[in-house]
Amino acid sequence: MDGVDERSLARLFHAALDGDERAYGNFLHEAARLVRVWARRRAFGGPDPEDIVQETLLAIHVKRHTWRSDGPVTPWLYAIAKHKLVDALRRQGRHPRVEISEMEDRLAAEETETARDWEIGRALETLTPGQRSVVTAISVEGRTIAETARSLDMNETAVRVALHRGLTAIARRFGRD
Repeated sequence: MDGVDERSLARLFHAALDGDERAYGNFLHEAARLVRVWARRRAFGGPDPEDIVQETLLAIHVKRHTWRSDGPVTPWLYAIAKHKLVDALRRQGRHPRVEISEMEDRLAAEETETARDWEIGRALETLTPGQRSVVTAISVEGRTIAETARSLDMNETAVRVALHRGLTAIARRFGRD
């Protein structure tokens, strides 16, 4: 432990249990620091580590009488933190929830060419010009068969055939028959 060793932490907690408010404040400060580091390492991508710290401190306060004064403090402290982390993970469920407001900056950002865009361009280059126009209009731009037929001056059956042949050629080229 950096900052305070096990014996110092135990002395602070003993004094706190004997009614020393200042020692209790120092103990909680050190406990929060230790749990914060512990929670950040274990709650990655899960619950907010600061929530784990706060719930742990509250549980320490409520369950302070359960600490065996002849034993070390940190294992008792980390056991409480572990239970609070497990509780938070259970509340969160298997799928973390992300508020849309947290993502709006990313969603609103202008798209740049990505590896996926590059792969699409590479796939389209393997097609004949007619197939490329049809596949681009329908699969990339999201146009309908009818819209594509009108814009390319083709009948709808020809558009369907070109789309099918183009997608088949791409699948064959990239090993996805």
